[in-house]
Amino acid sequence: MSWDPSQLDSPPPAEMPPPPPPVQRPQHPLRRLFAPFAGAALLVWKLLGPLLIAVKNVKLLGASVTFLISLAAYTSIWGWHFAVGFMVLLFVHEMGHVIQLRREGVPASAPMFVPFMGAFVGMKELPRNAWMEAKVGLAGPVLGTAGALVCLGAAMATDSNLLRAVAYTGCFLNLINLIPVLPLDGGRAAAAFHPAFWFVGVFVVALLFFWHPNALILIIALLGGYELFHRWGHRNDPKWREYNAVTWGQRVAVGAVYLGLIAVLVAAMQASYLHRTF
Repeated sequence: MSWDPSQLDSPPPAEMPPPPPPVQRPQHPLRRLFAPFAGAALLVWKLLGPLLIAVKNVKLLGASVTFLISLAAYTSIWGWHFAVGFMVLLFVHEMGHVIQLRREGVPASAPMFVPFMGAFVGMKELPRNAWMEAKVGLAGPVLGTAGALVCLGAAMATDSNLLRAVAYTGCFLNLINLIPVLPLDGGRAAAAFHPAFWFVGVFVVALLFFWHPNALILIIALLGGYELFHRWGHRNDPKWREYNAVTWGQRVAVGAVYLGLIAVLVAAMQASYLHRTF
């Protein structure tokens, strides 16, 4: 390194002046007021944001939660093996309603499950006529019966008593659902015939209640009696006469599906019945 003597006489470099202090603007009162809320919202978004984004477009979230709750409830009584099979068949039944509603152009929610009460599908508009109501009502038992028959076939192929029990239960519930009383599916199918069929349904449900007292059967009887009273009292109104205007061909189609389902379900119950051995 070379050394230059002239550097001894050179003045030291001047120091840079410090930067001016930042100008502090007065904070707006509203900003001071909402600052804690904004901080909390940011924290919540950081914690839950990925989850909210993941489920934003998942329409089956509510159905999944209620499905799991019902599954846990049935598992506590029957064990998880039978509970899973039962819930799958219940889901298949309800999806029959969903598929038919969407085929009719009616927006429908995913199935929602209620422990020990079954399940339901939300509709954003009512059926336009009794023919449409009957098709939507029978779509659940049709698909539910198909699911039970698949389960029965698997039971026979594997010689599984568990699958036989699941198939039998699925057939039994679909058969009960065909009782011609609202809000059961059979009551919606009966709308395509004549309101008088609902008298038969209410009578059958009343007999079931006296034979096996049950809160669910009592609720069905009360709802069926109310719907019968309401619809029977307005059966001659122009609005209801137009609603119930069903052709003979449509009646025959509904009757054939209805009676065919009953025959298939009874036969499947006989095939899947487990005889108790001692």
